[in-house]
Amino acid sequence: MVTRLLFMLEVVFVLAVVAGVGMWSVPAGLVLAGVLGVVAVEREQARRKEVKR
Repeated sequence: MVTRLLFMLEVVFVLAVVAGVGMWSVPAGLVLAGVLGVVAVEREQARRKEVKR
């Protein structure tokens, strides 16, 4: 339960940051969203690889 709550809090925080940057500069917001998307995929792949072991 706590892990899920922390994950949701992290998602909300990241969305708020991306929205804030997007209001300041749309291209910067898009670049930031792309970078964070890649980081999220890498984290998930590492987590799944760790679970398989």
